[in-house]
Amino acid sequence: MSETPLPFMVVSLVVLAVFFVVDLLVIGRRPHVPSTGECVRHIGFFVVMALIFGALIWKVAGSKPAIEFYSGWLTEYSLSIDNLFVFVIIMSNFAVPLQLQRYVLSVGITIALLLRGVFILAGTALITRFTWVFFIFGFFLLYTAWNMVSSRGKQEEYHENGLIRALRRVIPITSHYDGERLRTTFEGKRYFTPMLVVFLAIGTTDVMFAFDSIPAIFGLTKDPFIVFTSNVFALLGLQQLYFLLGSLLDKLEYLPLGLAVVLAFIGVKLILEALHGNTLPFINGGRPLTAVPDIPTWASLLVIVLAVGIAALASVLKSRRQSLATASQGKNQ
Repeated sequence: MSETPLPFMVVSLVVLAVFFVVDLLVIGRRPHVPSTGECVRHIGFFVVMALIFGALIWKVAGSKPAIEFYSGWLTEYSLSIDNLFVFVIIMSNFAVPLQLQRYVLSVGITIALLLRGVFILAGTALITRFTWVFFIFGFFLLYTAWNMVSSRGKQEEYHENGLIRALRRVIPITSHYDGERLRTTFEGKRYFTPMLVVFLAIGTTDVMFAFDSIPAIFGLTKDPFIVFTSNVFALLGLQQLYFLLGSLLDKLEYLPLGLAVVLAFIGVKLILEALHGNTLPFINGGRPLTAVPDIPTWASLLVIVLAVGIAALASVLKSRRQSLATASQGKNQ
């Protein structure tokens, strides 16, 4: 159950809907490459709005829901930045023209929000009825964290899934884009453009992202309103972040390690919560383990801030050292 007053939730969802429409369906429809200044202003606006929103939750519902929102938003935002790596690979793999990438991102992010909404509803229904689902979520996050660490340093590649490969076999797809159109005419025949395949690639990739992000946020809060608003704020301004960080994503070398720490921490937290409310008959005879420690919400926020902050700072420092070393070698030659 939500601790936030219903009128506040209604007004918040209306305002977020306006933000989303303007960000993705109005601004995102303009096929142009945003400048650095435009990206910074756009991202800054939504970051400030998220901070204000958390403060408003603090005022109307108390500190606990507010800290849960900040924790969830930072986690989802960090995961969204990591997901931009895959978006870059997809755009490059399908040679999406630069002036169309913003439009593609707006559609992809819209799909992501819809999918996460479905996952949130399903997750809420599951955890309300079956507390043992936390065990699955927890071990899945630990597995994801391990994958992030073990695959670090390997060249990430995009591989078309079975759906897209099957699609290429059954419908005619031209190799040329025709603006934002999904269909075009070539030599008197009708073809689908690569835009259709790009949308499917982004959409199916979003499903995989949801499998990571939704268990992570449920490890921080069980309030569906906080879960949903955290995800919305994490997605707002993401396309501008894509262009701002485009050339810098490969320099955030330690970000996956920071995210792995966050996901592993939340995974352990979920497992501890599952033990605390245990109903499985083969664990302690189906009784809760009351001696299991309860990790406070403020501790979750602290771990998230430190893990992501240290990873980002270490990445920037290493990138700067490499740049200085390269410049020094150039002068010596």
